[in-house]
Amino acid sequence: MNNSINIPMHPGVTPSPFSALQIGPLTLRNRFIKAATNEGMARGGIPSKQLVAFHRAIAAGGAALTTVAYCAVSRDGRTFPDQTTLDDHAVPHLRVLTDAVHEEGGAASAQITHGGCFTFLTDLSSKKPLSSSGGFNKVGIMSGLLWKQAMNEADMHRVANEFARAALLARDAGFDAVEIHMGHGYLLSQFISPLYNKRRDQYGGNLENRLRFPCLVLRRVLDAVGSELAVICKYSIIDGAKGGNTAEDGAAIARILEREGAHLLVLSAGMNVESITTMFGSSFPKENRASVSNPIVRTAMWIQGLTEPQVEFREMYLLEHARKIRKAVDMPLAYLGGAKTRANVEQAMAEGFDAVAMGRALIHAPDLVDRLAIGAVKDSACTSCNRCVAMMYTAGGTSCVLGAPGDAALNAQPAHS
Repeated sequence: MNNSINIPMHPGVTPSPFSALQIGPLTLRNRFIKAATNEGMARGGIPSKQLVAFHRAIAAGGAALTTVAYCAVSRDGRTFPDQTTLDDHAVPHLRVLTDAVHEEGGAASAQITHGGCFTFLTDLSSKKPLSSSGGFNKVGIMSGLLWKQAMNEADMHRVANEFARAALLARDAGFDAVEIHMGHGYLLSQFISPLYNKRRDQYGGNLENRLRFPCLVLRRVLDAVGSELAVICKYSIIDGAKGGNTAEDGAAIARILEREGAHLLVLSAGMNVESITTMFGSSFPKENRASVSNPIVRTAMWIQGLTEPQVEFREMYLLEHARKIRKAVDMPLAYLGGAKTRANVEQAMAEGFDAVAMGRALIHAPDLVDRLAIGAVKDSACTSCNRCVAMMYTAGGTSCVLGAPGDAALNAQPAHS
């Protein structure tokens, strides 16, 4: 998948969403990206045959790049027990997945992440999970991890090296890209967002300081794999909560990440705890709580239901904010947020975005890209109900409630066996 073909960008000319795109050393066959969505297909941390089948279907359906969600860079970086940790043990299982994606003509990206204090695990090496700042840990109310600890510089360099090592292992597993997760309230987002970062040293205060540690991570990853893999950053362009980052802050973040050499930005929004509706563009149905077997997560969803406003879905719900990012930088950007029709995608291209990332629409119909390309459909039949989010807790993993559930038998089998 990696090569040095240069595809020139022509200002003022709107590219077809089905044309090739260059991001760093990677050439994509078109401009459709499967956004990272927690699959629930790594039981006990082992990638399953169902995870392979899930991403194979996305590639076979025409998407250029499919993103494997939430690959933790260390055991302490996990949020859930059934989450892949990018270590030596995971490589042969993930190699099965990337081989399957390549067989279908697609490319694969590993989303690399550290949860920081956003974790529901109690088997961490410390009872105080790492974060930008210490003190009371509101996420820990559910798990008993009531306190978090501020990272020191030694912690930062160690974790940055863990991200770099994870990127190298992703390369060894056959991935074409890595996506550094800097949004949604995970560790790097805990530094970027003033909702979490209360530091008074060089890693806190103004935005440039709050980006200092995330940029260290980015540079370490670029140094490790940037000549071989596309290095993508996903971040929240707005936090969606009072006192959090605004779209103007999001534009400034993009300028910093462009300066540091990121190959592509995926423009997401919102925080897992404070503003989940900002992330998904609509509220979660009550049925989601009934689908979740984990009592901690089920309780958290109930609390969110009491505090979050009711929001109705609308197409392209992040476009107004994303436009500010497009005006701020020249680098490649992937629009994310409610694109579900061919007209939506073409609008994103016309407004200068280089790619479109889709989550729910491709869970509903993995072949949507091919069907849009040939004109078989103009719109996704996805209802944006958000019930697929809770399906990750079922035996078969994430699936659309309007279709067949995931294969529980395949999800119980390690990918490499």
